[in-house]
Amino acid sequence: MDPSMILWMVLASVAAALLYTAIGVAPGTDETAVLAPVTLALVLAGVPLQVVLAFFMSAIVAKKLTDSIPVAVAGIPGGVMAAPMVEHAMVLKANGRASTSIRKMASGSVIGTLVAVPASLLLAWALTPLADVIADYASIIFFVGAVVLALMSRHRWVALAAIVPFAVAIQGLRSLYQSAGAVPEGTTVFVSLFLGITIGPLVYSLFELLVGAKRRQLHRDSPMEITLHRTEPIRGLANPFRILDRKEQASAGLGAVAGTLTFFLTPVGMTILIGEALAARVKDTVARASRAISTMDSLTNAAYVSGVLVPLVALGLPISPMAIGPANALFNAPPVLTLEQNMHHLLTTPEIAVATVIGAATALLLTYQVTVRYAGQIGEFVFRRIPHEALLALFVALVVLLAFMDAGVLGIAGVLMISLLAGRLHRWGVNYGVMFMTLYAAPWLVMHLVIG
Repeated sequence: MDPSMILWMVLASVAAALLYTAIGVAPGTDETAVLAPVTLALVLAGVPLQVVLAFFMSAIVAKKLTDSIPVAVAGIPGGVMAAPMVEHAMVLKANGRASTSIRKMASGSVIGTLVAVPASLLLAWALTPLADVIADYASIIFFVGAVVLALMSRHRWVALAAIVPFAVAIQGLRSLYQSAGAVPEGTTVFVSLFLGITIGPLVYSLFELLVGAKRRQLHRDSPMEITLHRTEPIRGLANPFRILDRKEQASAGLGAVAGTLTFFLTPVGMTILIGEALAARVKDTVARASRAISTMDSLTNAAYVSGVLVPLVALGLPISPMAIGPANALFNAPPVLTLEQNMHHLLTTPEIAVATVIGAATALLLTYQVTVRYAGQIGEFVFRRIPHEALLALFVALVVLLAFMDAGVLGIAGVLMISLLAGRLHRWGVNYGVMFMTLYAAPWLVMHLVIG
């Protein structure tokens, strides 16, 4: 392999680790919203695909390592996947073990990554013979995936009922783009619609501020107080196998294997189900909380890594919630990448493996050491100095730019419409996975089930 390419991958991985270490600490930074637009912009800018993949893997590992910090120090999840750990982290915090909580979650992330990378490549090798069959029935698989994810969600009937209307809205907007001349005839608009879904909850919340009754409900005179606990210093290099005891290591390892094997299911649901199950038998409250958070963090990391690697290596189709959400640009970023010609087709398995190892290893070496040493200081700096609104505004601006590149001013209007619809559906309990799967299945769904 060209040494210069390896150098670029390392540099990109370092940049991603530094950037997403800070972003991961910011509360409420959804993985899809902060990863998908940046990855998409890199692909469309013509950055070499191996460099993009190394950047992405470093970003997701760093993000998952640091989103435990606001959970431990303030009880606020840094991302969607950190939410299941809040209750257990608060148990440790109440017992004066906030620093222990951070280190155990971060150490669980390390074990999850170390297990998931080789396990995902092995699972991808086993599934490769099925790639052609899955490709032939891709649209049906996406529709079935939307139905399955809807049935697994808490508000299943709302999610099921939303699939067909949402598909009709998507196809209607695509037809409008073509009839108005915003896109060439025969072009299927994807990027702006995908991004509209990612920022849906944010845009919907912003529009709610235009309603006087909603504004009056805001508690402007009583800002939320956040108590930050500084972490105790650690000497020497942090070692996850010393921070976790043997039972916690075994539980984290089992969680990582389970997360890898269930890559096609919703990571949040599996994190709660498996994480709680593996920790349920521990009677001591503090010990149970420690076991739970280390297992859950391991499982989420494994689910994210396998959710990218298995579809990328074996199938070339984004059939997991992770691949169809934050990692979607690795599979489908028209006109650079399409479902018929993406990283699966353009990179060899060794190239994908090398980029993955470089990205993940860089984030583990940099972010893990920083997290276990300076978690309290990082949390305080981000909460005090980096406005949450500034981060979100940055990503929204990037979405608007990419939507304009997709279909001009009409593309921006389309993003706004899809964002409001997706935001309302999300508020009703329809998760991202259902909407993303519907986006992919929309042409087939409208043609076969609606038009007949």
